[in-house]
Parts: sequence; C-alpha cells; structure tokens
Amino acid sequence: MVSLDDLDHALIGALRHNARTPVSSLAAMTGASRATVSARIDRLVSSGTIAAFTIKTGVELTGSGVRAIVLIEVHGKMADRVSAQLRGLPQVRALHSTNGRWDFIAELEDRDLGAFDETLRRIRLIDGITVTETNILLKTTKNALA
Repeated sequence: MVSLDDLDHALIGALRHNARTPVSSLAAMTGASRATVSARIDRLVSSGTIAAFTIKTGVELTGSGVRAIVLIEVHGKMADRVSAQLRGLPQVRALHSTNGRWDFIAELEDRDLGAFDETLRRIRLIDGITVTETNILLKTTKNALA
C-alpha cells in the first residue's frame, strides 16, 4: 500500500473531478512541477491507488446495459489482494468496503447480460472470494451524481 501525502490527495481529488485534466494544469493547481506531477500519477497508477481513468455521464443513458450491486465475502486476510483485483476491472464502477456480513459491495455496469455474466464469472474466480450475492438494478430514481 502506498502512503499518500497532501500532493497525492490533491491530484486524486482533481482527477476525480476531471480525469482529463492536463499535467500542466495539475502542476499549476498544486504548485508542483510538471515532472513531479507526472511521476506521482505514474506511481499512483502502478501501485493500484488509481485503478482507471474514466468518465461519468451527466444523464442516465437509456439502453446503457446491465447495472448491479454485488455483495462479496472474502476469505481471511485476503481483502487487500481481492480489492486490488476488483479495482482493476473496468466494469466495477465503485467498490465499497463494509462491516457486517459482507466485506465489499461492488457496483457493476456491463454492456449486456452475456458480458455481465462473464464479468461475474471472473469475479467469482478471484482467489479469496468465498461468496457473492448479486442484485441487478432495474431503475434508478435518484442519482447522487446528477
């Protein structure tokens, strides 16, 4: 696990807001050099702290595929390893650690049921995952990002 400092947190926050922010703009925002910002982003990506650069849409897309919540139980002390593998899957839109019965809740999105089935198969094959429960999302009436 990489130890994060104030610069790392500032970069992650800026990239969460807009993943396409140029390195020169990130450098200007943080007061760091372009070389430092570039090296930090590379380190955050290689360590798995930043798993992907993505987009969020301003409106819910009709026909955008299958969305689901997957509840995940992890065996023993394998949570960090499982988390890293889940964060590496582009279909995992968000990953939450929890207390109680489940160790993680993954929000998934895939293009169709066939692709979704394959993603679930890949998740279930991750070493350390013992049990999953999947709930397909049918309709969203309130979106926190909207």
